Amino acid sequence: MSGPVIRVLREDWADRNVALPSYETAGAAGADIRANLMPEDRDTGFTLAPMERRIVPTGLRVEIPDGFEMQIRPRSGLALKHGLSLPNTPGTIDSDYRGPLGVLLVNFGAEPYTIGHGDRIAQAIVAPVVQATYEVVEALGDSHRGDGGFGSTGTK
Repeated sequence: MSGPVIRVLREDWADRNVALPSYETAGAAGADIRANLMPEDRDTGFTLAPMERRIVPTGLRVEIPDGFEMQIRPRSGLALKHGLSLPNTPGTIDSDYRGPLGVLLVNFGAEPYTIGHGDRIAQAIVAPVVQATYEVVEALGDSHRGDGGFGSTGTK
């Protein structure tokens, strides 16, 4: 099975030895994205304090085919072990965006966390996009749930 091709351009400053996004297992839905730190940060990495947010550079720009998006999601191991997540999860990269691909990380953990050069920091999911049409109507159709909102379907 083959999917869409994501064209990748490395930034001029990027370390070419950092791997491109890759699927680590045959059944993986997400391709791991790695930190490609600026030259001055490569030896030491940089530290996220608790509750600090920062855009981590990947050194990449991408071209996503029309009709698709790239969703950037947290890595579950980093979330569980260290409290690292994305404050806007999933982040969406639109097919017409050509700027730098950065990953907005937040440290929800109790301890500072250092991100190293080449570390796997997030995962990318490529998904089809459907653009809907919105129209104003006088009434909406009935449903079993009705207007029940947050928590209305119970806890079981």
